[in-house]
Amino acid sequence: MTASVVLAVLISSALAPCRFTSGLLLGGALSILNYRWLHSSVAAMLSAKTPRAQASRYFLRYLVIGLAIFAAYELQLVSLAATLAGLCSFVPALMFEALREFYFVIIGREESL
Repeated sequence: MTASVVLAVLISSALAPCRFTSGLLLGGALSILNYRWLHSSVAAMLSAKTPRAQASRYFLRYLVIGLAIFAAYELQLVSLAATLAGLCSFVPALMFEALREFYFVIIGREESL
């Protein structure tokens, strides 16, 4: 995910306006933060004796991300479309991972079904 965000921001900085680039950067950063926060929240819920207290962190991340996007958009610092595109940075990472796994299955370096 980090590589796709960095690549998108580098290309955008050369070709797009500043608001678009900052939107990609904000969306990508929030996407990475969301992934890390989701990972730790789910791990905490599965290991905790009282998962209700940990579940609140799971939903709190939506509020934080929404408020960050709303504030940046209202201050006219970012393009909303670019921010949403940055939030989708997991898609190229997912496609790369699928292609990598497919490659290893084809050449027989990993066990398959």
